[in-house]
Amino acid sequence: MVDAYHHCPSSSSDEDDESVEEEEKEEEADEDCLPLPRPLHWTGLSDSMKGLLAALLGGGVPAGFVPLFTRIAHESAHLPPLEVLFGRCLLHLLVSAAVPCLRRSSAAQPSFGPRAAWPRLLTHAVVNLLSVGCAYSSFTLVPAGNASAVRKGASTLASVLLALCLGSGPLSCYDCVGLLGSLLGLLVIVLPDLLLSAHSSASTGDLFGYALASLGGLALALGLVIFRTFSHPGRFQGAVFSFGALGALICGPAFTLQEPVWPRGPLAWACLVAVACLALAAFLSSNYAVTKAHPALVCALLHSEVVVSMSLQYAMLGEPVTSFDILGAGVIVGSIAVISAQNFSCDPPARN
Repeated sequence: MVDAYHHCPSSSSDEDDESVEEEEKEEEADEDCLPLPRPLHWTGLSDSMKGLLAALLGGGVPAGFVPLFTRIAHESAHLPPLEVLFGRCLLHLLVSAAVPCLRRSSAAQPSFGPRAAWPRLLTHAVVNLLSVGCAYSSFTLVPAGNASAVRKGASTLASVLLALCLGSGPLSCYDCVGLLGSLLGLLVIVLPDLLLSAHSSASTGDLFGYALASLGGLALALGLVIFRTFSHPGRFQGAVFSFGALGALICGPAFTLQEPVWPRGPLAWACLVAVACLALAAFLSSNYAVTKAHPALVCALLHSEVVVSMSLQYAMLGEPVTSFDILGAGVIVGSIAVISAQNFSCDPPARN
C-alpha cells in the first residue's frame, strides 16, 4: 500500500509535465503561424504623411519632366500645345475605359459616382483643362522652370486663400513657415526674370506666358479643392474620364481652326507618350494627396516640380541657370523638408 501510495503522485506529476510540454509546443506552433508584424515606419504612416508623400513623389517629381518633353516636342516637330493636350486626353479615355474591365462595379455604386456629383465632376474637368492648357502654352513662351515656378506659386496662394475661406483645417506654425519659405523660393527664382522682361523689347510675349502660368496655377488650386469634396469610390475613375472626354470634345473641333501637325520621328512620339503618361500619374497622385492632406501643404509639396524642371532645363536644354535660381531651389527644398518633418507621424497600431 505504501508503494502504491508513493507511485500515484509520481505518475500524476509525469502526466502534468507532459501536458505542460505539449502546451508549450502548441504555443510555439501558434506563434510560428502568426503573421510577422509589418514595420511601423511605412504601413503605419498617418494619412497626412501618405498624402504628402504622394504629392512629392507621385505629383511633383513626374510633373517636372512634363515641361521638358513638351518643349522638346514643340522644338523638334513643332507640335502645338493643343495636340499635346489632345494626346493626354486620349490616354485618359483609354485608362478610364480599361478600369471597368478590371473590376466590376455594382449597380448601387456607379463607376462615375452618384448623379448628384456629376455637375461638380464636370466643373472639375473644365478647371483642370484650363489649368493644363495654360501651363502647356506657357512652357512654349517662357523658360520651363520659370513657368512652373509661377504656376506653383499662384496655386499655393490660391489654395491658402481657399482653405481660409472654406475652413479646411488649421495649419501649425512649422507648416506656415514651410509655406512662406516655398513662396519665397519661388519669388527668388521668378522676380529677377520678371524685372528683366519688363524692361526688354520682348516683354509682351514673356508677360503673356507668365500670365498664362498664373491662370493655370489658380485653376489647379481650384480643381484640387473641388476634388477634395468627393467621397464616393468612383471619384478617380470619374475624374479621369471627364477630363479625357471633355478635352477630346474641345480639342477635336479646335483642330479645324489650325492645320494638324503630326509627330514626325520617334523622338516626337516618345515625347508625346511621355507627357501623357507622366501627366496622368501626376494628376492621380495630386488628387489622391488632397484627399489625405491639407490642400495648401499639397501645393507646397508640388513645388518639387520647379526644382526638377529647372535641373532638367539646365542639363537637357542648355538653358542658363542663375545664382537666384539655385538659391530659390535651395529654399524650396528646405521648405519641403520642414513641412515633411513636421507632418511625419505614425498611426498607433490597432489593438485587438
